[in-house]
Amino acid sequence: MASISCSTTRPLPFSKVDFRFPVQRATKFAPSIDTGKTHFQELSFSRFSRFRRDGSVVFSGLNDYSVEGSSGDSVKAIPELGVQSCTWKWRGYSIRYQCAGNNGPALVLVHGFGANSDHWRKNIPVLAKSHRVFSIDLIGYGYSDKPNPRDFGDDSFYTFETWATQLNNFCVDVIKDEAFFICNSIGGLVGLQAAVMEPHICKGMMLLNISLRMLHIKKQPWYGKPFIRSFQNLLRRSCYFGRNTVFGRFFYRRVATMESVKNILSQCYYDKSQVTEELVQKILRPGLEPGAVDVFLDFICYSGGPLPEELLPQVKCPVLIAWGDKDPWEPIELGRDYGKFDPVEEFIVLPNVGHCPQDEAPNLVNPLIESFVARHSTVSV
Repeated sequence: MASISCSTTRPLPFSKVDFRFPVQRATKFAPSIDTGKTHFQELSFSRFSRFRRDGSVVFSGLNDYSVEGSSGDSVKAIPELGVQSCTWKWRGYSIRYQCAGNNGPALVLVHGFGANSDHWRKNIPVLAKSHRVFSIDLIGYGYSDKPNPRDFGDDSFYTFETWATQLNNFCVDVIKDEAFFICNSIGGLVGLQAAVMEPHICKGMMLLNISLRMLHIKKQPWYGKPFIRSFQNLLRRSCYFGRNTVFGRFFYRRVATMESVKNILSQCYYDKSQVTEELVQKILRPGLEPGAVDVFLDFICYSGGPLPEELLPQVKCPVLIAWGDKDPWEPIELGRDYGKFDPVEEFIVLPNVGHCPQDEAPNLVNPLIESFVARHSTVSV
């Protein structure tokens, strides 16, 4: 029996954007796969009619209500242009997600490491015009529960298998439909793992600067593996003995500050003007909640599990990969190789964009999502 509670969010300001932009397309269906040619697309402003002409996005007022699920689960109709913040009970844990839109294909937006569903705040209201949009906080992140990894013994709880199961169960319990997965960074591994585990759920997947997992134990030289394991064991001991260890307290204090979060975001965003105080707060605040540091340390110690190159060949649905070419963490030179896998229909270069394209350049990403979904869906009304 599912349990769901929701509330609508407050209005959010957005700046009017220029909808003429360059996109470099590389597709296996075109002979110019590696030519790097640039194609310009003119986007009509009417596609983004959820924007007011003054540049703002319209949301409904704050109205709280809740629904206890049953075989006839339902949530009150989402108000026009409203974005709801909801809670879903999964395996006894509270999972926070946001949703908007009444009609069209279902989209699930999956965030990356250390982020949460607010990282899609520039995408949800735009996409909700013609889609049912859901953005989920993976367990351990955002405002979802953060169970202590020590409660699970020697086995890691925060793994891609755990998050993939959460994602698939969310589609079954909450969306009650197939969905397209739109994923950033490690969220891409979550989406791929979910699609491999339950191939009938995912209709298509868009990967934005997917994590290449360069710190995975398989990608380390033999002489570096003992040092990596030693460092991870140190972190894991800090996690398992709690924040009261000197190393655990030091690590936590260094990372969970406004200055540190801003510096980290400034590394991975090419356009530094997009690293706003609002963004820093959206990322930092959930990281200050009880249990967040334990999740952080536990995942850093997780150097096993799947690699994207192992999962992609197993995926049955169409995949589109889009990559910010100024990503310092996941170099595009390595990313291009992932466009060669059979399920990948296109590899699209996003010029002058960093690791988080959905937030740094929503004017590029939102139209790509819309066109990809339109090619592969029968719209539900």
